[in-house]
Amino acid sequence: MRYRAEVFVTLKPVVNDPAGLTIRGGLHALGFESVTEVRAGKYLVLTIDEADAAQARTRLDEMARQLLANAVIEDYRIELQPIGEPVVAGERPA
Repeated sequence: MRYRAEVFVTLKPVVNDPAGLTIRGGLHALGFESVTEVRAGKYLVLTIDEADAAQARTRLDEMARQLLANAVIEDYRIELQPIGEPVVAGERPA
């Protein structure tokens, strides 16, 4: 099965977020004074072929722990949706 995975990587709440502070400052400079906090992060979209959702999530967790997120300072969350069967070379997608 083919899956679309969205991976949200954010700094842990106790970690200082200079990008978030800069964005908040910029928003205040533009007149958006009601913004009290901004936490910046990374948003990744992956397409993955795995036998089932459990296997896909296991592989995505491995990817996140090994490359996509820094476990010391970042948390991650994965959202997974099936999008169909993998396309075999030489076949047209349905």
